[in-house]
Amino acid sequence: MKLTHFNEEGRAHMVEVGDKDDTKRVAIARGRINMSRTTIEMIRDGMIEKGDVLSVSQIAGIMGAKRTSDLIPMCHNIFLTGADIRFQILDTGIEIESEVKTTGKTGVEMEALVAVSMAALTIYDMCKAVDKDMVIEDIKLMKKVGGKSGEYIRKEN
Repeated sequence: MKLTHFNEEGRAHMVEVGDKDDTKRVAIARGRINMSRTTIEMIRDGMIEKGDVLSVSQIAGIMGAKRTSDLIPMCHNIFLTGADIRFQILDTGIEIESEVKTTGKTGVEMEALVAVSMAALTIYDMCKAVDKDMVIEDIKLMKKVGGKSGEYIRKEN
């Protein structure tokens, strides 16, 4: 029996994408970091000692998207044409959304997911001195456009 994720020699490998057509591809991912109301107020008021939490985590998310192939072993190195990180401050946490774009042979879902993850981890790092109970959760792909499989939009309940 041959396992589909191994090559003929029984080794893991990157999927060959050289014969695929270049298409415009977009992926949107979302996640959340829950924290105390006090921590949220400190972020809003610029009182976190390490600096501007949302600006730094926005940069970290974009950097994460750009370096995804260095972090995820079977990811292709992709030239990104755009990456954006948006935040929505809620009463008990911060919602993080990434949107990543390329024109290429493979999608940017992993880049969008890594962007959200890195932004959330950076928020945690910057705020851990005042709130060790923060929880990162619910990181998921919301939408993807392009490629052979076409469009995917998550159906929320």
